[in-house]
Amino acid sequence: MTKILVTGGAGYIGSHTIIDLISAGYDVVSVDNFINSSVETFSKIKEITDKTVTNFAADLCDYEKLEEVFQKNKFAAVIHFAALKSVGDSVADPLLYYHNNLLGLINLLKLQAKYGVKNLIFSSSCSVYGNADKLPVTEETPLKEAESPYARTKQICEEIIMDFQKVNPDFRSVILRYFNPAGAHSSNMIGESPHNKANNLVPIITETAIGKREKLAVFGDDYPTRDGTCIRDFIHIMDLANAHTRSVEFLLSGKATESSTIINLGSGTGSTVLEVIHSFEKVSGQKLNYMMAHRREGDVIAVYADYSKAKRLLGWVPERDLDTVMDTAWKWELKRNETQDR
Repeated sequence: MTKILVTGGAGYIGSHTIIDLISAGYDVVSVDNFINSSVETFSKIKEITDKTVTNFAADLCDYEKLEEVFQKNKFAAVIHFAALKSVGDSVADPLLYYHNNLLGLINLLKLQAKYGVKNLIFSSSCSVYGNADKLPVTEETPLKEAESPYARTKQICEEIIMDFQKVNPDFRSVILRYFNPAGAHSSNMIGESPHNKANNLVPIITETAIGKREKLAVFGDDYPTRDGTCIRDFIHIMDLANAHTRSVEFLLSGKATESSTIINLGSGTGSTVLEVIHSFEKVSGQKLNYMMAHRREGDVIAVYADYSKAKRLLGWVPERDLDTVMDTAWKWELKRNETQDR
């Protein structure tokens, strides 16, 4: 059975991707040190898939520990999620972000070269585009100045991969620039549940609705958008997970004609923050307590994707809309709260 290494496997995107990989017949090994996730995620994955996933509790910045994973397994490909990702935290502590996100990737690439693992799917971000001049964003859209240290680490990581490939011509990568993952698995067993304080809009909405937060702050109502709030592109987590599985198949089938293939993953449409709130209110049947606040440093005005390249190369299209995103996110929050109350 083909074995895939997933870094950050207990995380939000990693765990859902593992489920999709297993359903496609892959054997999966995870590396996750649980700084923003929980070991319990793997028991939930087992409940859903009936498969036990081996996890190594290693920090990617620890080369020796990470090498033990490669010594014990023969991988066909690596999917690299593990990174710090809070825009606000990266502004407050940029050196932490540069150290963690860059060194983790560098160690991974060194070991892939040493152990002959020639395929990488890299978790990048729409934040690399900055404030794009034209929407929707395509893979040819010029990268603008990064709006945060987090976004800059993603830009630099992409460059590191491409420079690495120049001296490793047999190495192939898919760089997935995705937009705003949200929602939860249909089983309600896993979803977005950050170990630390949530920073993403959708879990903040559901935590506010269930009473974990007093109110939601909408950062900025004076942007040049249709209702004054930022525009983002929300993609259901299982649609996103499936794109990673398809990327593995794309690389292993030998269909990649260039050393690095950059692909946008999004819904193809943008939603304002207020539109996301109203979608939640519609599917949940309750009003959300929110207030308007000043703009937040590091936020771009608007960004959403053209996913036609993903459709052409991977045969991938998003199947779930914003209401489905909000409905599954809310059901997951209800389930999570019920479990925590026991």
